[in-house]
Amino acid sequence: MYAIVQIGGHQYKVSEKQEIFVNRLEGKKNDKITFDQVLLVDNGGKVSVGAPNVSGANVSAKIVEQLKADKVIVFKKKRRKGYKKKNGHRQALTKISIDSIVASGAKTKAKAEPKKETPKAKTAAKKTAAAPKKTTAQKADDLKKIEGIGPKIASMLTDAGYETFAKLSKAKPEQIKEILLAGGSRYKMHDPITWPKQAKLAADGKWDELKKWQDELDGGK
Repeated sequence: MYAIVQIGGHQYKVSEKQEIFVNRLEGKKNDKITFDQVLLVDNGGKVSVGAPNVSGANVSAKIVEQLKADKVIVFKKKRRKGYKKKNGHRQALTKISIDSIVASGAKTKAKAEPKKETPKAKTAAKKTAAAPKKTTAQKADDLKKIEGIGPKIASMLTDAGYETFAKLSKAKPEQIKEILLAGGSRYKMHDPITWPKQAKLAADGKWDELKKWQDELDGGK
């Protein structure tokens, strides 16, 4: 009988009375450990494959020793740079002995029964249900569809409260100009005189009319 068990992110093929080395586990010598991440069990030719784990299967083991692996030397060198670096590493390991493999029938925690609602809890639930719903924020439109508006200007307008076509259509060109000037001198060249009218067409869903007009515009002018 053997099993494939996952321990510390690695998979091991184990059988009873076998001793293996795994990455360091918490515990002292002779401590008992149970692993329930069993991926496969072969019980006398009867193979059970988990999805991902075999239901009810586990592997019991005992810590034999806490130790370190042999030193591994890491040497780095760069030609004609005068760079040399040497490091050593010893991986922390735990030696364990497999005591038993349970193919199925492991005890699982019983699901807790849902608590019955008390009259007070029901009343509180009704009050919560009766509470007014918070209004959700209106979804922002893609202002870049307006001729003359790029990603940065669209972000500036959104921050100023003109995140939809409907809101932008009600803005005056002078107000939009102030927002652009507040963003810096690099936006002084932009002329927003047609932006509210374009936004109005977009808000009304008149995309063909808007596209025809934009073909005649030059950077929104």
